[in-house]
Amino acid sequence: METRNLTCIGCPLGCAVQVDIENGTILNVTGNTCKRGDDYARKEVTHPTRIVTSTVRVTGGDPAMVSVKTEHDIPKEKIMDIMHCINEIQVQAPVRAGDILLADAAGTGVNIVATKDVWQMDVR
Repeated sequence: METRNLTCIGCPLGCAVQVDIENGTILNVTGNTCKRGDDYARKEVTHPTRIVTSTVRVTGGDPAMVSVKTEHDIPKEKIMDIMHCINEIQVQAPVRAGDILLADAAGTGVNIVATKDVWQMDVR
């Protein structure tokens, strides 16, 4: 039997969770204080996913970068593919929080969205 020790990120408590696994089957999850901890631990040992955050260049923007994130979590093994896609794009100002800057990033079906507004640079 294998035991995996995790720190839950399902809520602010950060519980120390233990997952007992035998032959690829989860036998037991302990240490969580809420249902989210159980869900997180089971998902983390079978198919881990992450939200990816980064920045994208904005042409004519003030500031010249906008913070972005994946709209939903993606398989952990796709992080570098997503980052490659993010690093290749540049958008034109203005940008609004929630704008989809890249659809279906790296073939994951997940969009890259802006997380803040960037206004067009005032040129006088």
